[in-house]
Amino acid sequence: MTKLSQLLECISKKVVFIQTHNYPDQDALASAQGLKILLEHFGKQAIICYKGQIDKYNTIKMIELLHMDITPAESIEFRPDDETILVDCQHGNSNVKSYSGRVIACIDHHKIQDTTHYMFHDIRPDVGACATIIADYFYENGISMDPLMATTFSYAIKMDTNMLSRGISELDLQVYCKLFPLSDQSILRQLDSCNLKLKDLLSYHYAIENLRLYKNVALVDVGNNCSEAMLGQISDFILTLREVDFVLSHTFRDNGLKFSARSSSKYIDASMVIRHALSTFGDGGGHSTMAAGFIPNVANENVVSTIANIADERAIAYIGELLDWPKEKKIKSRKHKTLPTVWEQQ
Repeated sequence: MTKLSQLLECISKKVVFIQTHNYPDQDALASAQGLKILLEHFGKQAIICYKGQIDKYNTIKMIELLHMDITPAESIEFRPDDETILVDCQHGNSNVKSYSGRVIACIDHHKIQDTTHYMFHDIRPDVGACATIIADYFYENGISMDPLMATTFSYAIKMDTNMLSRGISELDLQVYCKLFPLSDQSILRQLDSCNLKLKDLLSYHYAIENLRLYKNVALVDVGNNCSEAMLGQISDFILTLREVDFVLSHTFRDNGLKFSARSSSKYIDASMVIRHALSTFGDGGGHSTMAAGFIPNVANENVVSTIANIADERAIAYIGELLDWPKEKKIKSRKHKTLPTVWEQQ
């Protein structure tokens, strides 16, 4: 039996919900859209739902150009007997809200967690994009794919692997090569040309002004109310610096502290660093090259500064142990967000 066949056997309802992680990105939405089409091919009605805002411009444009039908979870009255499939996330993650009903299945590409909740799971941490897994379901089951769906998958794989340069697997490359000739290149060009709004430059400016470098680690405050997508994008940008192998950035929003981590070092696992940095305060996880986390219920900016500095110091200490750095003084604390950049000498 194929993975899709196994999944179909677990669904007992005519209507099933497909839930992404909160504040879904291109990969989560493409994975959900692909799974929706597959389930509808077999006579199942599927509703894509999510929690949080979608505020990154190219994600909004993707939904518009690719005619994606998605529904905020808050507008749905879930029932105890409803069935839900998680895509691009797993039960228990801090970025996945639980609703009434049963989570019957999970399809993901992050590190495997507790799978006892699911009747079916297909979790492949070695794969660069969850969309790759869903796209492969089409091929291994001989189900045709229209250009719009191929375009959706192509764009998601490109974005989640940073243009096929990060965490890429052989399966990602194989699937992308099949998708590329089917994709609508004019739509892809439109999506590639709308990554930023003018106001996003302010976040870049603030991040650069508040960047601190400790050995090969960049610690970045990007200011308040930066979107999750922009937080990750700025982290990717900082990681392109020759002197930087690891980035930990944060923003204060939604009454909490959101963190993004990026690593280009084979010795520094981003998911492990962020778990250690946020331990006892919040939760985080992801891949060895990219991860995210959240500390909830942060009351005010004074607390933000204190907790952010603790997370930074924990990250530095953890990485220092990994790389066997000599014991040194702690990094300088951030006393106020408007202080000029602090550069720690190597």
